[in-house]
Amino acid sequence: MKEIYLAGGCYWGVEAYISGLKGVNATTVGFANGRTAAPSYKQVCTENTGHAETVKVEYDPEIISLRALLRLFYKIIDPTSVDRQGEDEGHQYRTGVYYTDPKDAPVVTSTLKELEKSLDGRKIAVENCPLENFYDAEEYHQKYLVKNPSGYCHVAPGLIAWGRTVNPMEYDYD
Repeated sequence: MKEIYLAGGCYWGVEAYISGLKGVNATTVGFANGRTAAPSYKQVCTENTGHAETVKVEYDPEIISLRALLRLFYKIIDPTSVDRQGEDEGHQYRTGVYYTDPKDAPVVTSTLKELEKSLDGRKIAVENCPLENFYDAEEYHQKYLVKNPSGYCHVAPGLIAWGRTVNPMEYDYD
């Protein structure tokens, strides 16, 4: 198993989409790369803790490569938006890819360069850096859209459903 941490705005929809991808074995929503130890959701929302709403992704690289996982992640975010995804606005809603294995850095960098080339000169705002810290969000946030099927998130339900059907090998190319 390998892990990667993906910040893509509100973590509810990101988690629902990513957890449905073939080869993803576990997801946990939480807060990454902030200044406050073990913050609550309320603190992240109101106290300028510097954290990003993030999904910890545990995946099997024999089924879904990091390259394919990232390419599929980029389909559900606006990579040019600063501190905003959908209707959610604030520093906690920034986008980022946070890695724990330094060998993953070149893959992250190359996929982000590839993404930026596809944006007709627009600059990406996706952070690309090592994971500094990660704290699990409260239990009621875990698998939120499973518990609350009509809950809001910027990731369209159709994309979440599509993610369950996609063959990740189609996104693993050089």
